[in-house]
Amino acid sequence: MSVIKKFLGDTAIYGFSTIISRLFNFILTPIFTTVFAPSVYGIFTKMYSYVSIVNAVLAFGMETTFFRYLNKHEDRKQEVYNNAFLTILILASLFLVTGLLWAEDIALMMLHADISELKDQTRYVQYFVWLSFFDAIAVIPFSKLRADGRPIKYSIIKFVNIGTFIGTNLTFLFLIPAIISNGGPGAEWFQSWYRPQWVGYVFIANLAASGAALLLLLPEILQLQFRMDRKMLMNMFSYSWPILVANLSFIVNENLDKIMLGHYLPESIADRDTGIYGAVAKIAVFLSIFIQAFRLGAEPFFFSHAKQANARQTYATILQYFVIALTLIFVALVANIEILKYFIHGKNTEERLLYWSGLPAVPLLLFGYMCLGIYMNLSIWYRLSDQTRYGLYISAVGAILTIVLNIVLIPRFSYMGSAFVSMLAYSVMMVTSYVLGQKHYPIPYKLKRILAYLLVSCILVTLSFYVFNRNIYIGNAMLLLFLGGVFYFEKDQLKFILSKK
Repeated sequence: MSVIKKFLGDTAIYGFSTIISRLFNFILTPIFTTVFAPSVYGIFTKMYSYVSIVNAVLAFGMETTFFRYLNKHEDRKQEVYNNAFLTILILASLFLVTGLLWAEDIALMMLHADISELKDQTRYVQYFVWLSFFDAIAVIPFSKLRADGRPIKYSIIKFVNIGTFIGTNLTFLFLIPAIISNGGPGAEWFQSWYRPQWVGYVFIANLAASGAALLLLLPEILQLQFRMDRKMLMNMFSYSWPILVANLSFIVNENLDKIMLGHYLPESIADRDTGIYGAVAKIAVFLSIFIQAFRLGAEPFFFSHAKQANARQTYATILQYFVIALTLIFVALVANIEILKYFIHGKNTEERLLYWSGLPAVPLLLFGYMCLGIYMNLSIWYRLSDQTRYGLYISAVGAILTIVLNIVLIPRFSYMGSAFVSMLAYSVMMVTSYVLGQKHYPIPYKLKRILAYLLVSCILVTLSFYVFNRNIYIGNAMLLLFLGGVFYFEKDQLKFILSKK
């Protein structure tokens, strides 16, 4: 089997569970936007924005470090596992204790809770403290499954996780209300504590799902040995802390705009616009899913393949076809946005139209995701050359752009300003990584062809969304023409790759 075939196989296996899980999660969006008003959905969006930042801190860049040091110390895998796991375990435990003790103060500071909401929002914080703890503990066991080549178990746990999340949500939001209204078994007991349309039930469902995944990871967790190799640990810290800062900067780019909308918009519209932005951003989930699936397969593959003589040529080929896939998904999503928007319901026509008013932000968000995906692919140069400090510098530039430009643009353009800033920040990070990478770890990328695909996709999206006013038939016709053009220019190389044994 060719190296490219192996890579595609690994990406398909590890990505399949992620795709299915995220798609099911996406299906929940119309449920949430129907049950919760935009202002309530704004709280939902803000909470998940905060927790994503916390998760990046608690992971401490150890996932990437784990793969790198398994590659560097193939005869000392247990020591690598111990160091990575115990580092996260210690950080997560400290966070758990601190977060629970100061939950009320955190609610006052981050959610701006008033007295009437303080009890509820303190509970939200407590739920998310436990959620962050569970998710952090699972990082290295999940990575171990990938490193050990156990995709079936990895997928099963992911399916159980999303199944628990969906099932618990449906129970709280629909089953229990149906039992109460119809006088079913336990109706009086449910009525004694149940609160209709309480957003806290979504957080409880997520906590239950993470807890279920952690239970299934117990065999991997129990392989932990409570001893650390100090010398190796210090080297791992030197490698991982720039990745931590880089990951944190990425999370800032991804989520800080949603938090800043609540701070820099008038109070009367802050939660509403945050909810609209958070809801329409879900349409970009398909591109995000593909990028995440790619990362799951690519990260272990890139490290394991690094010692091969043709490694850099392989990385160049992978990026070329990764960009082709990104651009096709980009055009396809915008061409069919008039269908996808119906996943954002609202309780009534007025709310539905309010959510749909945010659709112009979607093309900007999608292009930003494309740039992010390319940046993640390009970033292999500093990870393989042990120059992770450059990841810190690049991500810091993106974070600074995100913060400064959001402060400037949000008061004037609301979430459209945030969408533009997201696109610009990821574009700058992509270009900067390419320039530095070609200087320190040159890879023979086919730059002209890659730029051509990006340019054509942007032209088609602009025509589809703005010129032809999101017409589904014209948009999909342009998609088919684009697909035909890709096949025409790539058919010879595709035949060569697929024919290799």
